[in-house]
Amino acid sequence: MLALARHARSGALVLVRAPLLCRKDFSRTGNTRMQQRLQRLWRSKDEQWQFFRQWLRHPLSTAAISPSGPHLARSMVAEIQIGARRVIELGAGTGAMTRAILAQGIEPDDLLALELNPDLCRYLEGAFPQVKVICADARELAKALDACGYAQGGLADAVVSSLGLLSMPRTLQHDILKASFDCLNPGGRFIQFTYGPTCPVPRDVLDALDLHVLRGRTVLRNVPPATVFVFSRNRSRAIVPRSIR
Repeated sequence: MLALARHARSGALVLVRAPLLCRKDFSRTGNTRMQQRLQRLWRSKDEQWQFFRQWLRHPLSTAAISPSGPHLARSMVAEIQIGARRVIELGAGTGAMTRAILAQGIEPDDLLALELNPDLCRYLEGAFPQVKVICADARELAKALDACGYAQGGLADAVVSSLGLLSMPRTLQHDILKASFDCLNPGGRFIQFTYGPTCPVPRDVLDALDLHVLRGRTVLRNVPPATVFVFSRNRSRAIVPRSIR
């Protein structure tokens, strides 16, 4: 490869043979990027296979046939309030949402991932060795947090849920939401997605738990399209005293 260079003594421009290091550097950079893309693709395919296999084995307890897509995961974790430190994940599956929570800046020691399926729990433990993974029922969340020591760090700031609330009976929805808010601080959020445009929890359940819900982003690029909902406690309004005449 030829290039122009200035002669040291005369200062004239001359043609010289340029080294091929730049080409090698570009080649190495390209190879590294390609390897990273292949690793992400392989990891994605592996997660999809693991999830689909568990759906085949347990179709009634597995809410979907594939993990949440990256666009949905980012929309979910975007609802975690600024300054939040401790997060609980329900229905961690193969870790698609877990990875997004960590990418949001939550430290592995402050994240707890709950999964009911023992096979998926073992998969999560291998994929996220620094995250505390527990195999438990979401209705028994408080007991599970006490047993694993997570509760010693205090109440959580947010619960990120991938559970299939939409297909659950009202009593089960009630018990899971109550258990979750028992482990949240007063300003904590319960973040849930559902396959549809409407809230997966009926009004009577929300009223019984004194909760309100806000609709978040609808992610059309997810398969199938999903909508994010954010649940929080109702806050008492200040009563303005009136003079009695």
